[in-house]
Amino acid sequence: MLQEHAKIVQFVSLANEVNGRKKMQKMVYILKKMNFPFVEKYELHMYGPYSEELTLRVEELCEMGFLAERFEDKGSYKQYCYQVTEEGSMFVSTAAEPRTQMSDCIKRLNSKSSRFLELVSTLLFFDQLDKQEQIEKVRIVKNKLNFSEAEMDQAFEFIEELQAVSAG
Repeated sequence: MLQEHAKIVQFVSLANEVNGRKKMQKMVYILKKMNFPFVEKYELHMYGPYSEELTLRVEELCEMGFLAERFEDKGSYKQYCYQVTEEGSMFVSTAAEPRTQMSDCIKRLNSKSSRFLELVSTLLFFDQLDKQEQIEKVRIVKNKLNFSEAEMDQAFEFIEELQAVSAG
């Protein structure tokens, strides 16, 4: 019944900690695009792909005591950090065993900035288009972020790297 909740706790557990709601949204979306079994529906939002379902699940997991949410005031912005609680560690055992590649993908994703993951996830949102059209779409919907050519190249390289890792 709470299988999808258990997958989110498992994800946070494999990450050790996720710093930021935006980062969590992007990481789960990218994992979903790499064919890991996340079911949350996403739509394009101000910061790239966003899932209201994921937001609600995370809130429920915090209320149930399976995830701990820590608030950090970073001066110019506020950030929420998530970790699995002791109860969450017991609850995660109800989730199916993750594919071995998932942990590696999560570590790679967690090492990247939210800005970079926003770029990667937005490119993946338009992955039905060819590369040049993806870049053009991102330049339109993310024009305020002024992604450089180098950042675009790094994002495409990272996507290929993740696809290779997730394919095993």
